[in-house]
Amino acid sequence: MTEHSNDPSKVVVIGGGYAGTLAANRLRMRADVDITLINPRPKFVERIRLHQFVARTGDATIDYGTLLGQGIELLVDSATRIDSAARTVQLASGRTLDYDYVIYAVGSTAATLSSVPGAVEFALPLAEFESAQRLRARLEELPLDAPVTVVGGGLTGIETAAELAEQGRMVTLVCGRTLAPSLSAPARRYVAKWLTRHGVTVLEADVVSEVRPDAVALANGPGEGSAEGAVRRSALTIWAAGFGVAELAAASGLRTDTLGRLLTDETLTSVDNDRIVAAGDAAAPSGRPLRMSGFAAGPLGARAADTVLSRIAGTEPAVIDLAFTGACVSLGRGAAVRQLARKDDTAVNVYVSGRLGAAIKEVTCRFVVSKRIRREARKPGSMGWPKGGPRPEQPSTSASQEVTSP
Repeated sequence: MTEHSNDPSKVVVIGGGYAGTLAANRLRMRADVDITLINPRPKFVERIRLHQFVARTGDATIDYGTLLGQGIELLVDSATRIDSAARTVQLASGRTLDYDYVIYAVGSTAATLSSVPGAVEFALPLAEFESAQRLRARLEELPLDAPVTVVGGGLTGIETAAELAEQGRMVTLVCGRTLAPSLSAPARRYVAKWLTRHGVTVLEADVVSEVRPDAVALANGPGEGSAEGAVRRSALTIWAAGFGVAELAAASGLRTDTLGRLLTDETLTSVDNDRIVAAGDAAAPSGRPLRMSGFAAGPLGARAADTVLSRIAGTEPAVIDLAFTGACVSLGRGAAVRQLARKDDTAVNVYVSGRLGAAIKEVTCRFVVSKRIRREARKPGSMGWPKGGPRPEQPSTSASQEVTSP
């Protein structure tokens, strides 16, 4: 339905990460939209560079003044509740914002550690800037030969282990089951060889069953039996296993999937309220969320903005049409793997590695900010992305479609 008021439409974007920042810039395609971007930090955090920040091989923050288009109000605060009936967003500062539409782009956080004894007390996660700051400070205090354990065999864990190993640290990488499960078998072998060559001990069949102040206890991973594993010394344990999602949606009475992502339709519109649109890691379209990634965040932010603009104009919003092309993983500063994939994000047995892979990874990281976010600030609506067409329907019994009601 077309908005009948002559007043500008008020759009509140919650979250200033890759998806939210791009969405805010893209909303400027219409001049009659008041845009407020809420973010708990005064600077943009490049989460894909947090492993570099921790190892002091790169920065991970950018001034929003270089990213946001003219007319966008940046509000450094945190949303505590969305009142969909009153159309207000309540903030931690006590302030309340009125809205016509909300773009819910709160991103992801570290996975909950409470299920592993000692993890909350003695492990440091790497999913957010504040925890990365604490981790960086702890590393400064440790001698170079102090044993460090990285928990998580995904891309974040690999990048962190590689960055520290290249500096000469003693690193153990506990994978849980498989090293780099999102990569093809040949690419996994390349990563494993690089890590071994640089002194990283890779444990693929083990999980951390307990974190202690100076050690980790290991047990067999899923499908590997129940025998107790070893206790390994660990002066610092870094948690890079999985991601969680903020509880804002559930706290606001909106339906979510089992991880806490806002449940939407294929236009990214909340199934509970058509004035709330989700983007990025916090969105679960049809209960089948896309892989959490910086690659997907930009197109989802753009599509969320397009959905809001369509609703303001009274036109039918388009559905998700993103095709994946693969993934990148850094191996220190001199090597990386660029994994190629089919449109559905299934890896193929083709990858680029070594220095050329590192060059591609760096170009990709810069592309996300310069060619996506900054270009959208200069020319709203200019961003394109690999199209995959509408997503196929999945059986309703799929476990990924489980939802929760507050």
